[in-house]
Amino acid sequence: MNVTLLPGSPFDAVVCGTICHKAFTELSDRHGFQPFFSGPEAAIGLVSEQLSHPAYYSVIAELDGRVVGSNFLDERSTIAAIGPISIDPAVQKGEIGRLLMRDVLERAEKQHFPGVRLVQEAYNSESLSLYAELGFEVREPLALIQGHPLAVRIPGYAVRPATENELEACDQMSIKVHGHHRSGELLDAIKAGTATLVERDDRITGYATVFSFFGHALGETNEDLKALIAATPEYAGPGFLLPTRNGELFRWCLESGFRVISPFTLMSLGLYSNPKGAFLPSAH
Repeated sequence: MNVTLLPGSPFDAVVCGTICHKAFTELSDRHGFQPFFSGPEAAIGLVSEQLSHPAYYSVIAELDGRVVGSNFLDERSTIAAIGPISIDPAVQKGEIGRLLMRDVLERAEKQHFPGVRLVQEAYNSESLSLYAELGFEVREPLALIQGHPLAVRIPGYAVRPATENELEACDQMSIKVHGHHRSGELLDAIKAGTATLVERDDRITGYATVFSFFGHALGETNEDLKALIAATPEYAGPGFLLPTRNGELFRWCLESGFRVISPFTLMSLGLYSNPKGAFLPSAH
């Protein structure tokens, strides 16, 4: 195959976003799951943001001069994150996915990231096999869940918007739970006005960037996460990811009216610390 890898640019947003929508929709339809993107515009918007963000590395694949796929590396924090990777379904059975993955992994190595992570659809046996062959380890089974906002406050847990003045305190929370900070992601969320934190006994005990597929949250306890989930006015996009091994939090969400949309898997390569607290991962 005459495949060429090139740096992505904002001018590639429409073609790459259209391929991303087509690839994910074809995959979910084939396995009988709800479409991930509401339409092509949602995928184009996501890809456009990543192609325009200075802390994202992007690569596109061309086959005989035609764009057929793309991949991204989120470089905002200590651990880099891969995705979304998408290839035109018409050429998906070749080696393009492996080439795109190797490219971002080489980039992560050159930039001296101690580890990388990704989230993949648990029903996608092809990507699961590819990532395992590339050295990734399965870390957590996840469920993408969605529901109507609860918009309630849990007594004893104060939830409010996070500010840049609290960035360091939230970074320390992340280090306590994950062993590293996610400062770049959190700062973007604070600037966007979506980040929230929870306080208990007059101290910060958890935070959330945004409740969406690409947002993350963490807390000292499940009660801290419950307070953050309960207080948020919106669960953006297709929903948010929850580790299903956390049976208490999973059951609470189901009892609160949330439903499972589809299964996912958290995988990592390199540095990974088993979380010491409650957390919701992000696809990035």
